[in-house]
Amino acid sequence: MNKGIKHIEIAVSDLQKSLDFYDKLFEIIGWEKVAKNGFVVGSTKVYLKKWDFQRGNTLGARHICFWADDRAMVDKVGEYVKNVGVKMIRGPLVVTEYSPEYYTVDFYDLDGYMLEVAHTPN
Repeated sequence: MNKGIKHIEIAVSDLQKSLDFYDKLFEIIGWEKVAKNGFVVGSTKVYLKKWDFQRGNTLGARHICFWADDRAMVDKVGEYVKNVGVKMIRGPLVVTEYSPEYYTVDFYDLDGYMLEVAHTPN
């Protein structure tokens, strides 16, 4: 019997712009493209879906955190985020309140969703 999360669907305002953004992000962190609007690692899938919504009228997860294989991957995501021009929240940096080796970068996607890519060896 499968357990865990089967998939996450992210509502976006502009599907093509978001696909361009997430294509590169997921390439950096080692996810594969599935279907025209999805990405997968292991058995977890993330799909992007065009959605007409008023900002602020929805509730949902505060952020999504993706595993990084190493600190270099976090740094590469940090560079990507700077180059794309979306808002950086923090990092890349060590957050000792979580772990002495918790290395993270936090940022917003094109629609203002908070994302994190973190590496913690232990």
